Amino acid sequence: MLELVPGVKTEFVDRDRALAQIAEWAERSTRFPVVVFGPEGCGKSALLRQAAEALGEFGFDVVYVGAAHRDFVAYTDVAEVARRLLDAASDVSGMAQLKLAYLAVDLAKELIGRWSKKKVAVLVDEVFQAVGLDKARIYVKSLLNLIEYPPRSYEKIVAIAVTSEGVSRSEIGRHRWADIMSMWNMPREGIRQLYEKLPDPKPSFEEA
Repeated sequence: MLELVPGVKTEFVDRDRALAQIAEWAERSTRFPVVVFGPEGCGKSALLRQAAEALGEFGFDVVYVGAAHRDFVAYTDVAEVARRLLDAASDVSGMAQLKLAYLAVDLAKELIGRWSKKKVAVLVDEVFQAVGLDKARIYVKSLLNLIEYPPRSYEKIVAIAVTSEGVSRSEIGRHRWADIMSMWNMPREGIRQLYEKLPDPKPSFEEA
């Protein structure tokens, strides 16, 4: 269940494999940043929000940024993190998306260093458009640097970026700075699970 809209809990289907993957990352960290590509509307943003909530329950301090919609979530007891994200999202100079994109990495670094957090996750949604497609690989390198050259030792770290923009995929893959994964639309069995949850009356499954 995920609260995508205040006061409304949304239940998802066909997420067992994805949630198991999140649990695996929580257990062993991400050795490289994970960059997930997929078409618009396939559920990447919702999955990342689920990941933020799940990782928070696994004891991580989580910074989630949805740059395109100036959205953010902070699962941490460090009040300054949420305050700085709110300040960036509220920027009226036209730079809010760019500020949020880079702030996510900076705050994760500060959580490890200045605030001595041992389990940190940084989750970024559609930031390549915010920073510019020509800088997408540099942004991924900054996530890798967070993993490889942290300001202080940590117990675990998870870094995930999702995007529907595919132009930068070959450039990111060429440098081997990330684990690249694909996400696609719901398969037939997932659609059947969703269909079963719809109340009657409804058309036959084949018709639907």
